[in-house]
Amino acid sequence: MAKKSIVVRDDKRRQMIERYAAKRAELKQLGDYEGLAKLPRNSSRTRLKNRCFETHRPRGYMRQFGLSRISFREHASRGEIPGVTKSSW
Repeated sequence: MAKKSIVVRDDKRRQMIERYAAKRAELKQLGDYEGLAKLPRNSSRTRLKNRCFETHRPRGYMRQFGLSRISFREHASRGEIPGVTKSSW
């Protein structure tokens, strides 16, 4: 489990990205890079870190499922992820 402060910081960044998305797209289209530089740093989409939906673990993230490898394995072994089966040969 990630520290609460890091999880809260990441949520704050997500909200800021949503708030400034339209303005950022408009400035990019106009080519106003000085205006983009004046926007808050955390409003940039590249500042986001992909994290597991359940545990907020940043490493071993599987984009297709939104889970870390550990959470994915637990759910897959219980049969909670549709279309995923354990491989055996």
